[in-house]
Amino acid sequence: MAVTLDDVRHIAALARLGLTDERAQSLVAELNTILEHMDVLSKVDTKGVEPVAGIGAAGLPLRPDVGPPIPLAREREMFAPSMRDGFFLVPRLSTHEDPEAAS
Repeated sequence: MAVTLDDVRHIAALARLGLTDERAQSLVAELNTILEHMDVLSKVDTKGVEPVAGIGAAGLPLRPDVGPPIPLAREREMFAPSMRDGFFLVPRLSTHEDPEAAS
């Protein structure tokens, strides 16, 4: 499945991105190169290969979270109007309010 110039323009419009014709053509070429590579990878025989996440079956080793806290340039209370239990309290966005609950 190849990406067309119309596909790129459609996605750019959905994302509200302004693309020049030159950049759109470049993206078509780049995306089609990526898809061609994925097509090659999909043909690799992986039967008998165990799936892994991270490095090895155990995953990526993590270091212990130790050490002194990093000092801030200002007190935490200066970053937000109010705090509770060490967390910042910020005003709720009007776009997240339920209009039915307000009335």
